Amino acid sequence: MLQYPTIDPVAFSVGPYFGFGPIRVHWYGIMYLLGFVAAVVLARIRIRKPGATWKPQDVEDLIFYCALGVIFGGRLGWILIYGRDTIADDWRNIYRIWDGGMSFHGALVAVLIAMAIFAWRRNRKVADVFDFMAPLPCLGLFFGRIGNFINSELWGKPTTLPWGFKVGDQVLHPSQLYEATLEGLVMFAVIWIFTSKPRPRLAPTGLFLLLYGTFRTAIEFVRVPDKNMGDHGYVAWGWLTTGQILSVPMILVGIALLVFAYRRNQPSGNYA
Repeated sequence: MLQYPTIDPVAFSVGPYFGFGPIRVHWYGIMYLLGFVAAVVLARIRIRKPGATWKPQDVEDLIFYCALGVIFGGRLGWILIYGRDTIADDWRNIYRIWDGGMSFHGALVAVLIAMAIFAWRRNRKVADVFDFMAPLPCLGLFFGRIGNFINSELWGKPTTLPWGFKVGDQVLHPSQLYEATLEGLVMFAVIWIFTSKPRPRLAPTGLFLLLYGTFRTAIEFVRVPDKNMGDHGYVAWGWLTTGQILSVPMILVGIALLVFAYRRNQPSGNYA
């Protein structure tokens, strides 16, 4: 058993100055910033490969589009799917993003839209933009789950395993760290290696959807669901969660895209 190290969610404060402040900088926000920086760094590494058709300005613009999608889509998705009771209690929780409350699935939908707009403006194939982005969010997912751990949210179920964390009077699965490892580090390593050479168009996108859907569905079995989602947080049968309902289609679409990509075997437009 491990003791949960209670961490102040505020990393540091600045001010007050001229009657304003203090401005509190939260670890959760820092984690998101690290995720965006990591995406830019990884993208710049990838465009140095011989034959890459991307330019540094393309990378910066794409990450900017996707950052907007992550922030607004992630928050809106959480409000609509998980946070209705929280917003009903206090409408100001709509914008209190520093307290946590971001939906990956909401962010995914918004980022897909943002990438489609980018592709249209730059006259690129949408599928190529999807494939280029496939490995880039993974470290952001890692940092985001570390932010959840710091905020002491999204805990797992009680456990007797030696790596469980004592939180209050219970020993719980550190489901945030499970997700950080699988959805972040493992998924990044697999997709980064997979995309280290040209793959058929839509294959990287399919792999991303397959891996995330699989990992998220598995972790949901030990993660405590949001309490406002049905009976004790479960949607049905005492074990099915909203996260699983949203993730299983990702698995099916991911498999379909991989099969389609390799049968069609169309070259990626990300390399000349």
